[in-house]
Amino acid sequence: MTHPASTSATSGGTAAAAALRLTDVTLRLGSDQQQVTALDQVTLDVRPGEYLAVTGPSGSGKSSLLAVAGGLQTPTEGTVHVADADLTALTERRRTAHRRQHIGYVFQNANLLASLTALEQLLLPAHVAGRLDAAARTRAGELLEAVGMTHRADRRPHQLSGGERQRIGLARALVLSPEVLLVDEPTSALDRARARDVADLLAEQTRQNNTATVMVTHDTEILDAADRVLALRDGRLT
Repeated sequence: MTHPASTSATSGGTAAAAALRLTDVTLRLGSDQQQVTALDQVTLDVRPGEYLAVTGPSGSGKSSLLAVAGGLQTPTEGTVHVADADLTALTERRRTAHRRQHIGYVFQNANLLASLTALEQLLLPAHVAGRLDAAARTRAGELLEAVGMTHRADRRPHQLSGGERQRIGLARALVLSPEVLLVDEPTSALDRARARDVADLLAEQTRQNNTATVMVTHDTEILDAADRVLALRDGRLT
């Protein structure tokens, strides 16, 4: 695990190889009278196959970083490139389509649909993308096993614990093998053993699928699974 002073990818290759690139990104929230700078001139490159962890206290801008990187929020200034497209230059419709095709997002609260079983949650992205075939069903089954949820495949969210819902959310984000994976506090509802399993699964999937993975976390015990660790303080990466 390395801790470079620069916020750009430095472990081989060039910036052009980045699957995710933020350039001079600033995000200001609120009105002019009560404006808060959530991100302050953030520049970041994450290459295919790289697993980056971002730490920082609550309120440091970690969730804002993921929201901007995933095209869920448009920065006040700067650009965000994912898979050779500038998300800040796309219309909302095209940005949504690009996000669906190239980005996997693991939300801290899982965001599962109440009416679907655990297995159906995983099949939904493939259905929306028009890729619901035998390969997608096999992949969903493999991921359920990887997160230890095969025995809960037919359960709906209200029948699952917080940790189980979090694991289903992680598996759902991985089912289409996205080029960029954004993960928000994946171990917050897990015990130590399961947290380690999830961290190792992220590392395995990142390398196996050549994914650019960014995980934000408070959990210092899983940082050793990452290739690189950066700290976010007051909206600035160090």
